[in-house]
Amino acid sequence: MSFDEHRPTSRVLDILELLASSNEGHTLTEIAVAIDAPKSTILPIIRTLCHRKFISLNKMTSRYSISINAFVVGSSYLEDLNILNIIKEEMQYIVNQSLETCQMGILVKGDVLYIAKIDSLEPIRLVSFAGKKIPAYCTAVGKALLSRHSRQQLHELYPQGLQAFTPQTITDFSCLYEEICLIRESNVATESEEITNNVQCLAVPLCKDGQVIAAISVSIPKFRATPEKMSLIRNLLLASQRKIEQIFSTVNVDLLTFPS
Repeated sequence: MSFDEHRPTSRVLDILELLASSNEGHTLTEIAVAIDAPKSTILPIIRTLCHRKFISLNKMTSRYSISINAFVVGSSYLEDLNILNIIKEEMQYIVNQSLETCQMGILVKGDVLYIAKIDSLEPIRLVSFAGKKIPAYCTAVGKALLSRHSRQQLHELYPQGLQAFTPQTITDFSCLYEEICLIRESNVATESEEITNNVQCLAVPLCKDGQVIAAISVSIPKFRATPEKMSLIRNLLLASQRKIEQIFSTVNVDLLTFPS
């Protein structure tokens, strides 16, 4: 460490860099040894990082790993990554053709975290933003992200049950699982006023090696959701899905997976 580095700050960064480079995570003892610092000194740092959700503790293994707020802070860097730029180009094409808002999300525990958005130019459009989190079970993009989950996994994600946000929200696990099974067959998820009144959505999962990495969706005000427009959007999403998954098959997309 150079003489002008601030030691406590350096230890925070050392911890984050160590955990970011590990798939399995590290125990408190392993972190202390790796960064050459006493456990008693770094424990308050660890606790603060956990409280602020920059890292998380697996209570079963006592190992710490990078958590979601590390991504949120670094999202401006992630936007420069070629793979995300390519996906955004596809999203922009969808918006240009459909004149509706397109979003991309990943699954974080039971929520969708929106990490990219291309706005429609229409005067009436969806109001949302990258960084927003919404329960996955009541959104099309969320259902696409859940489309490889088992019934048991759904119960584990939502131990308190499925909260209703509108009269249309699915609150029964059996109904949700039936819909997920249909998504596996059709490759398209749908949602109509389950989270926001007067808004409908279509979404497709983006997979690599059978694993859902992310999903993209298009949101449409109900009064513009004609059968012709819905068919157009479905075809646009499926075409972009094929292109993006072809790219996924040739590159490392681990940067799009985050601890859940």
